[in-house]
Amino acid sequence: MKLSGLHFLLTYQCTFECDHCFAWGSPNQNGVMRLGDIRRFLQQAKETGTITSIYFEGGEPFLYYATLLRGVWMAARMGFGVGIVSNAFWATSPQDARAALRPFRKRLNNISVSSDLYHYNELLSRQARDAAAAAEKFGIAVGTISVARPEETNVAEASGQLMERLSGVMYRGRAAVKLVAQANRHPWEQFNECPHEDLREPGRVHLDPFGNLHICQGLVIGNLYTQPLRLICETYGPDAHPIVGPLLAGGPAELVRQYNLPHEDTYADACHLCYESRRALRERFPEQLGPDAMYGIY
Repeated sequence: MKLSGLHFLLTYQCTFECDHCFAWGSPNQNGVMRLGDIRRFLQQAKETGTITSIYFEGGEPFLYYATLLRGVWMAARMGFGVGIVSNAFWATSPQDARAALRPFRKRLNNISVSSDLYHYNELLSRQARDAAAAAEKFGIAVGTISVARPEETNVAEASGQLMERLSGVMYRGRAAVKLVAQANRHPWEQFNECPHEDLREPGRVHLDPFGNLHICQGLVIGNLYTQPLRLICETYGPDAHPIVGPLLAGGPAELVRQYNLPHEDTYADACHLCYESRRALRERFPEQLGPDAMYGIY
């Protein structure tokens, strides 16, 4: 496995509890990376010889501003391209937004701001606009992440077109609990592949505060506290992985068949069936399906 990107889930804590959140972000979540661990993980990323970009996200990484800032500086000094994903809660005015981003200039390559009707009462929030203006002032590329509501996704399924700037809901994490009742549903047998992740050569993976390396949120392929990243990459055997293997062979539907899982007749999407199947298998495969935070237990 040759990775080009490593995304640090700096914390599972967040200022919001959005219904669509993959990671169950919440003010009540636990776990944050320490500077010593960030330095150690960055060094392991360098040792792979293939990773060129580092992202800091969460949860909400700006909740631990000093740690985030130092982490970005360390990553930039080591030659990585560096990005951040944030909900821009800190951009309470144009002046505050500039104050928050000024220390990142010449070190941060880009920032992606989450702004939609899950976060704020308008699609592009004032915070997102002020954060974008501050980023542009300091030469930081900026993008926006906006996720559609289920009713908008349902319309897109029927018409084949989603409103510009919006991406569809993926019914995993909190969305599998909070939003699925509003979704169109489809026969479970049709979900015979993973439509969102390249499980054989993922390109980028997520690293959480507990050292778990996620190929998809809640689907773990190793832990950096017990095994170095370079070795995980060299020895990764997707077909032998008890969850990845069936997903490659026949998608979430194959998880149901291979492990004879109880199931409903219909699901909102492949993520929904996969997430519910993984929840049913957590006790059997605790090392591969965790941590609790990714399954709404905190």
